[in-house]
Amino acid sequence: MSAAPRINGARLWDSLMEMAQIGGTPKGGVSRLALTEEDRIGRDLFARWATEAGCTVRVDAMGNMFARRVGRDDSLAPVITGSHGDSQPAGGKFDGIYGVLAGLEVIRTLNDHDIQTDRSIEVVNWTNEEGSRFAPAMIASGVYTGVFDLAYGLSRTDAKGITLGEALQTIGYAGDEPMGGREIHAAFELHIEQGPILEAQGLTIGVVTGAQGQRWYEIELTGRSAHAGTTPMDHRLDALLGLARVVEAVNAMGVAQGDEGRATVGWVNVFPNSRNVVPGRVVFSVEFRHPNEAVLEVLDWQLRQEVQAIADTIGLQLKLEQIFQYAPIAFDADCIDRVEQAASELGYSHRRMISGAGHDACYLSKVAPTSMIFVPCVNGLSHNEAEHIHPHWSEAGGNVLLHAMLAKAGV
Repeated sequence: MSAAPRINGARLWDSLMEMAQIGGTPKGGVSRLALTEEDRIGRDLFARWATEAGCTVRVDAMGNMFARRVGRDDSLAPVITGSHGDSQPAGGKFDGIYGVLAGLEVIRTLNDHDIQTDRSIEVVNWTNEEGSRFAPAMIASGVYTGVFDLAYGLSRTDAKGITLGEALQTIGYAGDEPMGGREIHAAFELHIEQGPILEAQGLTIGVVTGAQGQRWYEIELTGRSAHAGTTPMDHRLDALLGLARVVEAVNAMGVAQGDEGRATVGWVNVFPNSRNVVPGRVVFSVEFRHPNEAVLEVLDWQLRQEVQAIADTIGLQLKLEQIFQYAPIAFDADCIDRVEQAASELGYSHRRMISGAGHDACYLSKVAPTSMIFVPCVNGLSHNEAEHIHPHWSEAGGNVLLHAMLAKAGV
């Protein structure tokens, strides 16, 4: 084996561009929602490419696809990589699928160089990571790792009432492979950063040490609807005014946490939503993200205190419910070191960083030593048809993935 084999960057890029034609949009993005016909075509193409590369392809009960390149000792726990092939309704060409096809390129490169690994290598295409068609997000990796049970996963419905299990049957990807329950030696997920940090700092590789915890809330403020022309200002119970003050407070909470703080009001319903009626009720979301659970606890307490004080000041009734909680994830120290070592030895500028988004690797870390690799995306833009990465970033991430996997798989 040569000292430092490199992936075929042009081949990886060509694969990305060919896959992007499936569900391609006029603005240059993709619409390949989970378990749609577009997803089926994309899955079929990945399966064909993996088979041509000498892999066996298995599918489990949640539609997760596993392409396996057998190692010298197939009884050993494998080293796995991968991501997801589904997209947002108007998403980009690289979110998720880059990690799947980079894993395939690792296998193609091993074939090119006639490199035999001690452990088998697998590339995974996880089902419904985005959560755009079936909620929640990352549902199939969650079932695989025991966070959700299989019946729950298969029963999730889309906007038309179609269950995930029915959709799997429709596209022919309801597999019979058992869900999880097997040893994994190490797992790596390569992904675009989906944020601006790497590009802004002129860096090529993000060595991901963990992922932020998340807390989601649904809040209802109720006042009194009234005529906008005849109701004096001091006689109003304006629920929208309460919302405005909560938005300011939530933003201040996030800013107070410095670079790692994330605090968002992203969804709002106003009632009766008429231009000449003082709003009598608002329902809205609040979301906090942070890599430290203790900070999330403090933010939870601050939110409850602030919103109650705002409601009391205006004279509003308050209903506040936490609807989702996700603890911060710390990835495996040795897997992190392997990624960092690969980036250093290959000469790529890099930094350690926390993922602000959830990924399948977060659930996988519950059952296997896991870490992630980030590459920049232009202007930090993702979940958008204009999402873009440069070919040299794509190649760099693939090379780091190759060498991190080789270090764990043994040659």
